[in-house]
Amino acid sequence: MKLGAQPPAGVFFDLDGTLVDSAPDLVAAMQRLRAELNEGPADAAAVGAVVSKGGRAMLRRGFPDADDARIEALLPRFLDIYAADIAVSSRPYAGIDAVLASLEARRIPWGVVTNKAGWLARALIEKLTLTDRCAALVSGDCLPQKKPDPAPLLRACELAQVAAADSIYIGDDARDIEAGRRAGMRTVAAAWGYLAGEDPYTWGADCVLATPGDLLAALA
Repeated sequence: MKLGAQPPAGVFFDLDGTLVDSAPDLVAAMQRLRAELNEGPADAAAVGAVVSKGGRAMLRRGFPDADDARIEALLPRFLDIYAADIAVSSRPYAGIDAVLASLEARRIPWGVVTNKAGWLARALIEKLTLTDRCAALVSGDCLPQKKPDPAPLLRACELAQVAAADSIYIGDDARDIEAGRRAGMRTVAAAWGYLAGEDPYTWGADCVLATPGDLLAALA
């Protein structure tokens, strides 16, 4: 499936579950947190499935009996543990390097728009040596609004000096597709990501792709 007849002006990615497989390090942080509290291991698959939903969603899976107050109390420690080993096992998904190389060879800027906190997003991008290649990084605390609001995507297009209407946003969560559509961008649902049991075909994306390799072909 082709994403339009003309090459995109810019291509923007969600971070966790789209550009980077970060679940292993987040699950490891959850297990260390439970060990600190003298609790048994969490259900790793259940935690990993909701990585794209954010830290609170992961904690609800890791501590299924916790109320909202306890979740809020646990969140800072969970993030500190994660930050200490943020890229031990996290890697770009197989095929992403080829996608980025192809975009760069064609002088098409690419960037990241994530709801992840900036101090974590910047650290992860830096550890993966992507900082100097990334034309825009808009994190969850850059603006008052977060996805599914379109403002972060529009800000990324501004930073990369491209028109939103001529650009593409790729994500593995319904709010990614909603944000992209509201920004006037073409949208791709990344079915290789953390879908949490959801059907990406119901999100209204311009296309749903199974692998980053499919994305490379679609952008060709």
